[in-house]
Amino acid sequence: MFIEYKNVNIYQGDKRVLGGVNFNVDEGEFVYIIGHVGSGKSSLLKTLYCELDIPEGETAAVLGRNLLKMRRKDVPALRKELGIIFQDFQLLHDRNVYKNLRFVLKATGWKKKGDIDERIDEVLDAVGMTDKKDAMPYELSGGEQQRVAIARAILNKPKMIIADEPTGNLDPETADNIVSLLKQISLTGAAVVMSTHNIPMLDKYQGIVYRCKDGMLNDVTSQYNRMSMAGDE
Repeated sequence: MFIEYKNVNIYQGDKRVLGGVNFNVDEGEFVYIIGHVGSGKSSLLKTLYCELDIPEGETAAVLGRNLLKMRRKDVPALRKELGIIFQDFQLLHDRNVYKNLRFVLKATGWKKKGDIDERIDEVLDAVGMTDKKDAMPYELSGGEQQRVAIARAILNKPKMIIADEPTGNLDPETADNIVSLLKQISLTGAAVVMSTHNIPMLDKYQGIVYRCKDGMLNDVTSQYNRMSMAGDE
């Protein structure tokens, strides 16, 4: 089991945003998290990579690690096995696209320039950004920065990709291409967990669907595998 949450409570400060969370994700699963703004989607995702601590719960494990007992010094090792796509991109603005990606690979142990260059070319091609390799982040549109952020997330062929609104700044065609790419990655065995407001995408690229609503997380997959229900954004 890649993610195993049982009776987990998630807080933002002193406020409980989700209670009694039961959430399981296994190898190769493609999982959507939907819900209104402020319903707890991002908070849930942040607990997966220890940006937000879990103070209460019966079980909280990610990739075999017990989050309820994890020490801060052990968090980087977990994050190396994850690909994280942030809402605000978090690109390094003092270096170009190529150097942003090279920084990640070198930090995770890649040493040979030829291997680094080949992998960077692969991921930039996958997100349609090959021609922007030498561009600085401030020279890119929001959608282009998002695509670079996605390329960065898949660099190390992670066991699991966590994506917070990965298509939020993209035009419909690019958004479709990105979700298609994430779906293909899940078919190789990596798990993908993504929050989204793009409800029609749930119908085109089917997966497991959880909804954050009224402080609870519920599996609503049966409602979305045959039809899109835009009213539940």
